[in-house]
Amino acid sequence: MKRYKVVLITLAAAFSLGLSSCVKDLDVEPIDPSITLPEDVLNTEEAFLQVLAKCYQGLACSASDGPDSSPDISGVDGGYGQYVRALFQLQEYTTDEAAVCWNDGNVYDLHNLCWTPTNEFVMAMYARIYFQIGLCNELIRKVNENPAGIGEDEFPMQSREQIKAEARTLRALSYYHAIDMFGNVPHALETDAVGSEGPAQISRPALFTWLETELKSLTEGDALPEIGQNEYGRCDKGLALMLLAKLYLNAEVYTGTPRWAECADVCSKLMDGYSLHTTAAGTVYTPYQELFCADNHRFTLNTTYLGDEIIFVVPQDGMNIRSYGVTNFITFAAAGGDMDCTQLGISSGWGGVSCPRQLSELFDDINQRKIFYTEYGIDMEKLMSEDGSAFKLQNSGYKSMKFKNINIDGSAAQHATFVDIDFPMFRLADVYLMYAECKCRLAGGGEYSDNDGRDQLNAVRTRAGLQAVASYNLRDILDERARELYYECHRRSDLIRFGLFTSDSYTWDWKGGIYEGRGVDDKYNLFPLPADDINSNSKLTQNPGY
Repeated sequence: MKRYKVVLITLAAAFSLGLSSCVKDLDVEPIDPSITLPEDVLNTEEAFLQVLAKCYQGLACSASDGPDSSPDISGVDGGYGQYVRALFQLQEYTTDEAAVCWNDGNVYDLHNLCWTPTNEFVMAMYARIYFQIGLCNELIRKVNENPAGIGEDEFPMQSREQIKAEARTLRALSYYHAIDMFGNVPHALETDAVGSEGPAQISRPALFTWLETELKSLTEGDALPEIGQNEYGRCDKGLALMLLAKLYLNAEVYTGTPRWAECADVCSKLMDGYSLHTTAAGTVYTPYQELFCADNHRFTLNTTYLGDEIIFVVPQDGMNIRSYGVTNFITFAAAGGDMDCTQLGISSGWGGVSCPRQLSELFDDINQRKIFYTEYGIDMEKLMSEDGSAFKLQNSGYKSMKFKNINIDGSAAQHATFVDIDFPMFRLADVYLMYAECKCRLAGGGEYSDNDGRDQLNAVRTRAGLQAVASYNLRDILDERARELYYECHRRSDLIRFGLFTSDSYTWDWKGGIYEGRGVDDKYNLFPLPADDINSNSKLTQNPGY
């Protein structure tokens, strides 16, 4: 079972002022049932570890006490405002990998690529990012302050430095999402005054430089555990290296200057530390499918189980870590209608998400990653029935069956309403494809046939039951990334890096609001800062075009 130590409400209340200072310009104040002085509760090493647990839990749940309790952030729906669900909505709904048929608020605007600064789904992601950043900042600050004056014997320096290093790494994760989705953003650190009028804005290139420096410090220092040396579900240098590699991968987008060689170098370090899961541990599923089963925690390096492909997970547990986001959302949203939901190990489907045909058509029948319900066909031409009474997307297009709430031996998971499936935020297969892309780009971007890069691409392909290729080009890499990583929250960033997200040269169903698809304004390569934050913080300037 995958458990979190849930932070005490008094600890959450003690952090209230610091958290609100980082999101004070939105109507998203952390919920404060009481005010407690930090020195009254932060008086043991265990108390600081509980707050660190809350930093992790903020990625996995919307609240500290079950999926139906009051969410951490008021003004943001506890369902669609959960961190990974919000990430999925912005990284997948906006692309050729997922189309949503629900009519919640302005959700259609995501797939149509026509959102505005008042879009509640954009605001939910932004608020979650800055709630996490604020929480990590406050933990770092309080460790430094040591308000109760705990002595070295009770709270050793090594433990203090590790707690801060983990909080810094989690903060870097959220800042990576901020630079990728929002560009020029507020930059709040633990050194900022608590209760200040609002953090100043940092340019995208400057944030890149800060993140690069921060991640290098974490990977080169001694405070953050080495790869595979931390407890399950906690971060180590693998996550910091992965974030650095992602930063370099998208450096040309973020700064105008490519950093392909640096990305390849960091990928090499990751490839030395992890291994691809290529041999099925059970007899029911293929190695690829096992990575998305209910007991996929077995495929992380810091367990004693079966493998080490997954670099960082957001845990879910049907009994102990429940939410209406993360993989619970991804699994349930893709199911429904005529589908047999027991094949996914769940009680019922929500019927909300389909795959545009552009994703479906990338898969040959022999591809073991083609894990779809296909009975509805690939067409999604009609969004609604003729009389406008029902959404047709619920019963059209391929439906992903990639995530299964079933153990690798075919046995049932703990619960059919809340899944056990951990969300693999980063995997080694992604690193292999990043490395192959960098090698191709460094060689000029044309047809590439050197073993260095081709071998990594072929390792991913042959794991899926496909033939190895003698050469490849950049479009091959982009397509392979879609086949390997669909529904893992990378697609929007990939399409932007390849110059196709807003372009008229590559379209998908309902891109730009029409079935045939069309190009859109380049401003949509970034999301806007929420209107409420712009109006409340005079230090912020809206992204161009909004």
